[in-house]
Amino acid sequence: MTLPAPHQASAPAPAPAPAPAPANASARYTRRSVLTGAFALATAAALPVAAAGHAYSAAVPNIIGCSTWGARAASEPVVVLANRPERIVVHHTATANVTDYSKQRAYALAKAIQTYHMDAQGWIDTGQHFTVSRGAFVLEGRHNSLAELNTGRRQVRAAHCVGQNTVSIGIENEGTYTSATPPAAQFAALADLCAHICSQYGLPASEIYGHRDFNATSCPGDRLYALLPTLRKDVAARLGTPLSEPEEDPVWDLVRQATGGPAGTLGEYLPAGLLR
Repeated sequence: MTLPAPHQASAPAPAPAPAPAPANASARYTRRSVLTGAFALATAAALPVAAAGHAYSAAVPNIIGCSTWGARAASEPVVVLANRPERIVVHHTATANVTDYSKQRAYALAKAIQTYHMDAQGWIDTGQHFTVSRGAFVLEGRHNSLAELNTGRRQVRAAHCVGQNTVSIGIENEGTYTSATPPAAQFAALADLCAHICSQYGLPASEIYGHRDFNATSCPGDRLYALLPTLRKDVAARLGTPLSEPEEDPVWDLVRQATGGPAGTLGEYLPAGLLR
């Protein structure tokens, strides 16, 4: 009897023949499903490794908190909402385009805005979440906005844009940008801030809008509004993600048309003498 060679493996059994495809197999794999799957794989490969719960990664800007610039206490407790924001809304303060780019000026601006919002508008605190001065200083507006941004899970209810105060982050930019453009450093600081907000809350850069997109107002000025496509591209570049188009929502478009009348207009100025 002949013995097999040491460690010689027996031939594998033939694999079973695949089951015939059902007659409607093509219906399971539409062009949309194939493209969606390919896009998901490509996107996953392109995204940087991020902290749990965060889709993106971006540099953290230096944001000056309320206690540092000397904010008054809110007149009543600030409401922290359980939801994350869905978008960013950009504003301008419609104040003078000063050449004082100092930190002291930024502090004075933050104090003046809070005084106007609380004492003239009757709000509980500063209306917007953050402010970017012409000197490129980024300041917290409404109390607790920075703390909630740092966690990336909730947002503070604000008073910067009618219909958007519970679902968006509001950013005021010092200056009037109807016919002038923001200083380069201020625009870069705005892009840094937007990228950080998008990173923390998992927002795409396409979800950056102007105040006029939701209310009957000229804010954030024709020139700054015209720069929003550039802002979105700059933010996407900072995030290292492709810039997608915002999803069309015809129902929401009708709502905006119906609610975007004069009642939605917010004052975007400070009375003479308030900011010294």
